[in-house]
Amino acid sequence: VQLQASGGGLVQAGGSLRLSCAASGFVFRNYAMGWYRQAPGKERELVAVITSGGSTRYADSVKDRFTISRDNSKNTAYLQMNRLKPEDTAVYYCAAARIVSLLTRQDDVAYWGQGTLVTVSS
Repeated sequence: VQLQASGGGLVQAGGSLRLSCAASGFVFRNYAMGWYRQAPGKERELVAVITSGGSTRYADSVKDRFTISRDNSKNTAYLQMNRLKPEDTAVYYCAAARIVSLLTRQDDVAYWGQGTLVTVSS
């Protein structure tokens, strides 16, 4: 099983990035997917989830700026991040679980990606 996150980088405030999470080794279409982030000195927080059926939910801090999506034909989940702010700077991790409620507890996440660093300069 592998979740390979990519797409992080350095961007100026107000800019955009798209993160990708390529999955292998499990039946991707049957799993809910999520993105967590961990800023320096802070706890890891859940920012977006998408169910196997395509329903989405967002943390208030990213609502209306970030969009989570999935392409089951490519076994890949995405996080489109627009209007980035310096406070969005963090390592972003993708996560998978059989049902979306399990994504809300880190101990219940089935699979983790390795993380990709997003740095937003002011």
